[in-house]
Amino acid sequence: MITDDQLKQVMPNLPAAKRALYLPHLSAAMTAYAIDTALRCAAFIAQLAHESGEFRWMEEIWGPTAAQLRYEPPSDLAAKLGNTQAGDGKRFKGRGPIQITGRFNYAKFGGLLGLDLVADPARAATPEVAFATAGLYWQRNGLNELADARDFVTITRRINGGTNGLADRQMYYERAKAVLGTEAPAARGEPLMRGHEAIRAPARKKAPAKTTKPAAKTRKSATKKAAPKKKAAAAKR
Repeated sequence: MITDDQLKQVMPNLPAAKRALYLPHLSAAMTAYAIDTALRCAAFIAQLAHESGEFRWMEEIWGPTAAQLRYEPPSDLAAKLGNTQAGDGKRFKGRGPIQITGRFNYAKFGGLLGLDLVADPARAATPEVAFATAGLYWQRNGLNELADARDFVTITRRINGGTNGLADRQMYYERAKAVLGTEAPAARGEPLMRGHEAIRAPARKKAPAKTTKPAAKTRKSATKKAAPKKKAAAAKR
């Protein structure tokens, strides 16, 4: 889970009042959809931070822009989104922190939550529903497993359809990992895992043990040579 202080560190532009409003719903969604490890939480929070501008936008700002006009039928994008009627582009624009878009997704995730979001699409932007749809989308698209594997680029593709804004998403990801403490130290002698790499320091070869036999012979020789001196000294007395 993530605390208020941790959320503040990851999203410094999010006002305290909005953190207080959103955090209970964010926590509930993370619990419901098994976003329950530091790595999963870091990836989830990072993607939501980018998609919603740090929870500032729970609803896509409509122009319409040239890109948004493609949401309207007839177009290939409209067909993929399930937008079949005039005005569906604006009606089913991106809402919630993960910005679910299109008649198809509103019907699918609304149905899974027991809600008629097709009849009332604006409800998808309310905190309780917004975070629930985000968590449900995350789980249903296998993003927990990708988070476990640290495959952040594939997570981005499944949310965005490409890699738009990847640098910004990765900035939030690295920040969230640092705040949540995902980098556990490796045990001595064990590989330090970083993504798909394993770094292991080469084992040092033990230096061969030094023999002490020659030194022992030298001491014996010195003892034998010293003996006559003692006898000579005794004779003088």
